[in-house]
Amino acid sequence: MPETLPQTVRGSTLVAADYFQSYSVVGLLAVVGVLFVAVAFGAGRLLRPVVPTPEKLLTYECGVDPVGEGWAHTQVRYYVYAFLYVIFAVDSIFLFPWATVFAAPGYGAATLVEMFVFLGFLAVGLLYAYKKGVLAWT
Repeated sequence: MPETLPQTVRGSTLVAADYFQSYSVVGLLAVVGVLFVAVAFGAGRLLRPVVPTPEKLLTYECGVDPVGEGWAHTQVRYYVYAFLYVIFAVDSIFLFPWATVFAAPGYGAATLVEMFVFLGFLAVGLLYAYKKGVLAWT
């Protein structure tokens, strides 16, 4: 590097070189990861036995042979339980940042009111689900 350049230009060039060098390491690791997966899949394809039989081509569910038609009705209540779980999981995701902001100076009362409004909406939703009989296991 020529010594006639000011210190700031030489310093920024070194910072840019370090910046791109760190990305080159990430890129190299990504390429190695893709190659590792490709080699693993290729080796699996070359080493596995391919012997198609009618039993292997038969549809099954959890190791049980199919009986009757392929059309089956599912209970909606399981989806409702999953939906309720997702709602309360999202609630917990919002509670953790709220707890950290609540401790910060100047945010206490406002965040407390906002969180009780949020919890109120969730309580109304839970009450609605209870009134509809969704929470009763039958």
